[in-house]
Amino acid sequence: MSGLVVAVVLFAALLHASWNAIVKSGKDTFLTTVLVSVGAALISLAVLPFVDAPAAASWPYLAASAVAQLAYYSLLAAAYRAGDMSHAYPLMRGSAPLIVALASWPLIGERLSLMQMGAVGCICAGILALYVSARQPAMGAAPTGAGRATAFALGNACVIASYTLIDGLGVRLSGAPAAYTMWIFVLNGAGLLLWTVLRRRAGLLAYARTQWHLAAFGGFGTLASYGLALWAMTQAPVAAIAALRETSILFAIAIAALFLREKISPRRYLAIGLIAAGAILMRMG
Repeated sequence: MSGLVVAVVLFAALLHASWNAIVKSGKDTFLTTVLVSVGAALISLAVLPFVDAPAAASWPYLAASAVAQLAYYSLLAAAYRAGDMSHAYPLMRGSAPLIVALASWPLIGERLSLMQMGAVGCICAGILALYVSARQPAMGAAPTGAGRATAFALGNACVIASYTLIDGLGVRLSGAPAAYTMWIFVLNGAGLLLWTVLRRRAGLLAYARTQWHLAAFGGFGTLASYGLALWAMTQAPVAAIAALRETSILFAIAIAALFLREKISPRRYLAIGLIAAGAILMRMG
């Protein structure tokens, strides 16, 4: 994997952690998620006229991905509503690349090298170790709602793996990674907005008046993060990119320590070391 691809994926990971922090810090996690999705859709609509359209062969993948990502946003909000970000985020992001790595060979015929498999293992072990650490805070009790948050996070890991594989194939058929990414967010934003207008119209309008800036910042973050990851999937194996992208947990930990003033335990530093080792192995492979 080239140095450029690694750098792009790491930047995408930083953006991903940032927009997830925006969602978690919002007063209403679901409505914040809707604003982020709609923000990404509006940015996409503004840019789409100036880029090449995706090839017709990729549209079935776009439709399938849009459905999967609607489920993703719903489960994301539910997981953050039920538990801490440090509990749900590592489990969602740590389990998904392992599922992708196991499924990519039988489903799309991609085999990872032995070193890349070791990198996937290191990254997943490190992220899951962070999850275990999150379940064992200072007083020895799991975070409030940990059971429900775990269920939502594990379900979302399966959803993340499914749309990662769908989009890994679809973006290659599209011939236009930028347009493919933007259409995903247009479809997602439209579907999520329609559902919310039918169920929580008054609440959404009131929330948007005071929190509109979340749509701008979060929308750009999620659009750029996934767009860069999809471009990387045209340059390297899907499973390798999926695993490397989950180094976003490193940035999430940094955000928590620097901006939220959270204390990082020695166990978490050990987990971070495993993730860093995985990133190095992925670069060498």
